[in-house]
Amino acid sequence: MRGMGLDDAAIARPFIGIASAAGEVTPCNLSLPDQAEAARAGVEAAKGTPRLFSTISVSDGISMNHAGMRFSLVSRELIADSVETVMRGHAYDGLVCFAGCDKTLPGMMMGLVRCDVPGVFVYGGSALPGRWRGRDVTVLDAYEGVGAVMTGDMSEADLAELERVCLPTIGSCAGQFTANTMAMAAEAMGLSLPGTATLPAPDAGRDGLARRAGETVMRILEAGGPLPRELVTRESLENACAAVAATGGSTNAALHLPAIGHEAGIVFTLDDVAEVFRRTPLIGDLKPGGRFLAKDVHAVGGVSVVLRELIGGGFVDGACPTVTGRSLAEVTADAPLPDGAVVRTLGSALSPTGGVVVLKGNLCPDGALLKVAGLRSVTFDGPARVFESEEECMAVVRERQYQAGSVLVIRNEGPKGGPGMREMLGITALIYGQGMGEQVALLTDGRFSGATRGMCIGYASPEAAAGGAIGLLQDGDRILIDANAGSIRVDLSDAELDGRRQAAGDAAPRRLGGTLEKYAAVVGPANRGAITHSGAVDWEMDA
Repeated sequence: MRGMGLDDAAIARPFIGIASAAGEVTPCNLSLPDQAEAARAGVEAAKGTPRLFSTISVSDGISMNHAGMRFSLVSRELIADSVETVMRGHAYDGLVCFAGCDKTLPGMMMGLVRCDVPGVFVYGGSALPGRWRGRDVTVLDAYEGVGAVMTGDMSEADLAELERVCLPTIGSCAGQFTANTMAMAAEAMGLSLPGTATLPAPDAGRDGLARRAGETVMRILEAGGPLPRELVTRESLENACAAVAATGGSTNAALHLPAIGHEAGIVFTLDDVAEVFRRTPLIGDLKPGGRFLAKDVHAVGGVSVVLRELIGGGFVDGACPTVTGRSLAEVTADAPLPDGAVVRTLGSALSPTGGVVVLKGNLCPDGALLKVAGLRSVTFDGPARVFESEEECMAVVRERQYQAGSVLVIRNEGPKGGPGMREMLGITALIYGQGMGEQVALLTDGRFSGATRGMCIGYASPEAAAGGAIGLLQDGDRILIDANAGSIRVDLSDAELDGRRQAAGDAAPRRLGGTLEKYAAVVGPANRGAITHSGAVDWEMDA
């Protein structure tokens, strides 16, 4: 410690870890070093000794649509494990953790809850949108532009122009995609300071938020709480689900919230998520299904506007505590009323139920997810076109060798079968860009990006590698999807499915080596959060 320049006074004070996913692999995390330094100042001002350390991140945008995406979800576990390793390895007294891109947010929250020390989670903030021909644009517009070029609806020159302006600043994707969704969930669970989720990454106010986070962790340490597992309860997880549903947030939240709950010793499954989604109205008109972005939510008052409206309607439990020491109802009491456009009142909700629906049936008995926000029709009935991997399907979609009315099925992409549960934004954006977004359905045991839109059903459980019915489908099988009824089924008898299962037998084990081999050996099913360990323990230094 003296070799690091610490004197007797610094050594005698509480040691506070400041964890960051800073790095140059994605613009999402480029603002984190400065924010971590601001948190350091806050800890020092409150008479603590800050210790900065970093962890990895994998850019979903750059790993999309190739084999590297298998490492995206895996990175969530590596982040949580590395935070635990540093915190417990050095017996630090508290933690401020910073994250910017999709898997770093739940990974950091999982590490914080696992360690269960006084702590605050801070989101790095979203990017500002670009402007192109008089409208706001994001990276999703560029992805979908690729499909538009293929159909002749956009020139390559126009796409090149769009691609150069769609991401003008550092920060995470600007819409209600996974990063902003999970940041909102963190506020709803009380793990973050109010205002953290929607303040853009380039905003100068972020330094003040980060400094307050450092001061807050010292206050929690002095007061003896609330600790992360006092904040992450069944009630607060339901609050987070309600915030996701009310804003048409990312389907990935239904994978990450059970995993965060698992760290607190709470069994919170896709069924629990579905129950909240069904009862929560959609009041946020946010992209990708709607019109507005995170910076627009901030302009009308931030997440507190959404939460205050939901508390008033009985859809969120305002009694849940927050890192501020006050209840959720107290910290949102002074929030503005909904503006009526970006955030609507409950009386003028866009939909009586949430923007994400859980589907069940003989095809996915443990559940699958569909984002219905923005869909013109929530039913579909068509023949299956089966692909054994994302690459097989992409080759067909790229050449437009598929028919309207089909259900494109991509299997062997689940947590264990992928392994790593790849996102399919490359395919879904291409389909949408080709003008076929609701002309076909897509079903997979893999994941979708928070930016995905269209009739896209993912997280099919059980996955093909675990004996799920998705692994038994054949070309031409009729698949029926009804989001109103929450159902997805294949028009086959149980006897036919059992016969196919017996004929298929067990798949030969794959030798993967390295990270993916270890992950595939321990990862659980998607409907339980794709978790990799047995759950919360009370860890002591002499354990």
